[in-house]
Amino acid sequence: MKNTLFPVFLKTDTAQFLIVGGGNVGLEKTETLLKQNPNINIHLVAIDFHPKLKELIDKHENITFQEKGFEESDLDAKDFVVITTDNPEVNAMVKSLAKNRGIKVNAADQPDLCDFYLGSIVNKGNLKIAISTNGKSPVLAKRLREYFSEVIPEEIENNIEQLNSFRNQHKGDFNEKLADLNKATASLLAKKKTEKKKYKNLTFQLTLLFFAVFLGYGFSGIISIDQVKEYTSQIPNAFYGMLLVGFFAQLVDGAVGLGYGITCSTSMMLLGIKLPAISGSIHTAEMFSSGISGFSHYKFGNVNKKLLFWLVIPGVIGAVSGALLLVYFGSKYEKITYGVLATYTMIMGFSLLRIAMRKQIPNRKSKNTGLLGFSGGFLDAFGGGGWGPIVTSTLLSRGKKSKYVIGTVSLAEFFVTLAASITFFASIGVSHWYIVAGLIIGGGIAAPFAAKLAGKIPQKTALLLVAFLVIVFSLRMLAKIF
Repeated sequence: MKNTLFPVFLKTDTAQFLIVGGGNVGLEKTETLLKQNPNINIHLVAIDFHPKLKELIDKHENITFQEKGFEESDLDAKDFVVITTDNPEVNAMVKSLAKNRGIKVNAADQPDLCDFYLGSIVNKGNLKIAISTNGKSPVLAKRLREYFSEVIPEEIENNIEQLNSFRNQHKGDFNEKLADLNKATASLLAKKKTEKKKYKNLTFQLTLLFFAVFLGYGFSGIISIDQVKEYTSQIPNAFYGMLLVGFFAQLVDGAVGLGYGITCSTSMMLLGIKLPAISGSIHTAEMFSSGISGFSHYKFGNVNKKLLFWLVIPGVIGAVSGALLLVYFGSKYEKITYGVLATYTMIMGFSLLRIAMRKQIPNRKSKNTGLLGFSGGFLDAFGGGGWGPIVTSTLLSRGKKSKYVIGTVSLAEFFVTLAASITFFASIGVSHWYIVAGLIIGGGIAAPFAAKLAGKIPQKTALLLVAFLVIVFSLRMLAKIF
């Protein structure tokens, strides 16, 4: 057996730790211990201390230190020793003296001197998962910790508390408790599957219903099969061009969270189509592709439900308002809206470039998410595009994970575009339906592939792509105004 480690969770409330060394590694080990128990008792011994380590010492009364070389007396009344110096002779001496006293040792990057390892740890309230590679690859252990920290939901703490309360109130014997706890946890899994099934049915039922109405409207003037054949043969080349445009636009939009409206509206403007018809056609087509994309993101676990709720309802209200304003007053306020949208997105684009260049992106608490959803929905419906550049770029600028931002924004976009599509359809009908059909088919094909890319594109790369597209969007809008 290659790995003979036995995982043990140590109670550190009364344990006494000695850390030998005060450099970067000493700082890292101190932070690791404090993260698991802020009140842990630590004594540090080093000739020189890292400035940040001194700041940490000043903040914690439970940490003591001495600026001096290691002495055997430093081991008195200690339970565990962590060696972090870069001097092999000192490390070997500390290990030998600690062993004679029966004190367990951890030595950074020296597995041969270790009695135990400080593995990577996943913390989710009362849930704690320790990961070890037997000292072979700390980097892999770190990556696994990041993965599990991401996929395990924050709500797990509530589940643990509820199950603990259930167990304490249960009056049966051990076997009865175990059987009932298994039933309780099984129902949670069943509930999750039911939620997915309900969402899947809702999305596809709405999509198919609107698609049927749309096709019925498009073919309402066709009576015979011969006329159908004749019309099919006369489909303009624009259909095939928009087929490619729809595929590329949805591929970009699903992968980085924006770009669909930018690509499609630019292409349709070249065909001389008026703004209300452009916005109506784009939202009609985008509803189908965003429905498929949203479900794909949900399936791949890219959706934050709480964020989704705060985006969808205000976004739908904003989309209906923007669509109605465009239909009845669009020509009068078009330039003003474009100017505000272009200025905002240009600022956000350069802000994202700045954030992408940082070594670490700050994660700030989301504020005014409802207002953000309303603004994105309103400007998206009024301007023929803008949901992604506004909502995605703003959330990413707050340091949110690109995977969850893109997935949640894409799913919310389905409901926003559905609301805008119904409004446009009821107000002006559907024009240029063959172009819309090309966008629908192309976008529908690309949506599942784009959802897979969202989970694989690194955060920095996604930010750079988003920033580039936002700046391009802003320049196009400003050029249109002037």
